[in-house]
Amino acid sequence: MSRRKFTPNFKLKVVLESLSERFTINQIAQKYKLSPTQVSLWKKEFLTKAHCVFDQGRLIKANDENLDRDDLLKTIGQQKVEIDFLKKSLNKL
Repeated sequence: MSRRKFTPNFKLKVVLESLSERFTINQIAQKYKLSPTQVSLWKKEFLTKAHCVFDQGRLIKANDENLDRDDLLKTIGQQKVEIDFLKKSLNKL
């Protein structure tokens, strides 16, 4: 028997339903044909990592700054090669 794979969206749906507390973990597990332990694990993982959602803005900004920096360094490198080539060409004249 192969293991079932669950998408992040499915896991989120199950976790949000468990957080609403309208149904017990056992009822939710039965509804989605899961183990109650699995539902509890997903819920615990979600709650321990939930703060990361609010850090994403800083992470994205830092990545954008790194990309900008990398692009600038690449451009500088290309220009340096071109300048060196032109200097050599001028020296030959």
